[in-house]
Amino acid sequence: MNILVINAGSSSLKFQLYAMQWESVLAKGKVERIGMDSAILTYEPTDMREVREVSEILEHTTAIRKMLKLLLHPEHGVLKDIHEINAVGHRVVHGGESFSGSAIVDDEVKREIRRLFDLAPLHNPAHMLGIQAVEANMPSVPQAVVFDTAFHQTMPPVAYLYPIPMVLYKKHQIRRYGFHGTSHAYVSERAAAILGRPLEDLKIVTCHIGNGASCTAVMNGKSMDTSMGMTPLEGLMMGTRSGDIDPAIVPYAMDKEELTLGEVSSMLNKHSGLTAISQLGSDMREITEAMEAGDRSARLAFEMYEYRLRKYIGAYAAAMNGMDAIVFTAGVGENSAVLRAAVCRNLSFFGVELDEEANSRRESGERVITRNSSRVQVLVIPTNEELVIARETHQLILNQNNVV
Repeated sequence: MNILVINAGSSSLKFQLYAMQWESVLAKGKVERIGMDSAILTYEPTDMREVREVSEILEHTTAIRKMLKLLLHPEHGVLKDIHEINAVGHRVVHGGESFSGSAIVDDEVKREIRRLFDLAPLHNPAHMLGIQAVEANMPSVPQAVVFDTAFHQTMPPVAYLYPIPMVLYKKHQIRRYGFHGTSHAYVSERAAAILGRPLEDLKIVTCHIGNGASCTAVMNGKSMDTSMGMTPLEGLMMGTRSGDIDPAIVPYAMDKEELTLGEVSSMLNKHSGLTAISQLGSDMREITEAMEAGDRSARLAFEMYEYRLRKYIGAYAAAMNGMDAIVFTAGVGENSAVLRAAVCRNLSFFGVELDEEANSRRESGERVITRNSSRVQVLVIPTNEELVIARETHQLILNQNNVV
């Protein structure tokens, strides 16, 4: 069975085609600048040269059509017929309280995704565009949706409720939802496998540290708390997002600087975090290089980032009454040995014993970066959200067709 995985943004679309028999990627790519006459389509068939096209792509339906044309291309293609695509799986950021797992797309599912537009205005409408574009190009192919929030539906009320009037939760579903769920689920399962222990017996703090960043307390294989909240703005300091701040700052800044609600939202989401403190940007590599060269603002940004990450790890160890492992994943988590080292050195009271050589080794792939004697094991595990989406979609299709 071949599964096409799609992650649609408002002006972009990423895709990977999986052969599920081997869970191998046949081709992948992305379309950027959708809505412009200079849109860029990058297509990478496995074991063949990359194809790059610049053309007018004004909406997602055209982007999907061009993608399918390349997948079927006599020279660059990996398929002979469009019917070799058995299903399409979509990443959807927000599933609210409606979805505790993945779902086959039908009219009811689409209505619910639309109802959640207000909770994820930058993401869910774009995901719906992706679903509609597939319907227009492949009307007979079943589609599935895999939600970033679904993994976190196991959180208890003590973790997901905010201490504000309950009427806001009951009427407007204002609560913690959490995000990056597919990533946290994947790396926690891989950590258990690498450590050779049942996931159900472990207490793991998973750290998805990219431009967006979140931590999750995974206890006995289930999310019991996570740092992102009703939106992805809460929690850790991130590339451009502030993370946790005193909520009174919002009306105060609006009053003092005469900001609109939209302007203060933009400030907190796009002009805060590492970007604001370093005054260099959100790239951890550049900030680390500047810090090592003596830049004080870069050092402050790095130290604030590490400090807030470490506080969450400690908090989740307390929440679970223990911690067996810490997992670093995503762009910064997988690639910044300097950040991992700083976090681990400052968690020595937990019994974390960093293996400096293993941590600093420039290699990709899964690995343990602590000594055998470390009471808490620390791992680096590259995330694979696309594979999770492909697996979930594959299983849904098998279940729908009553295949054991």
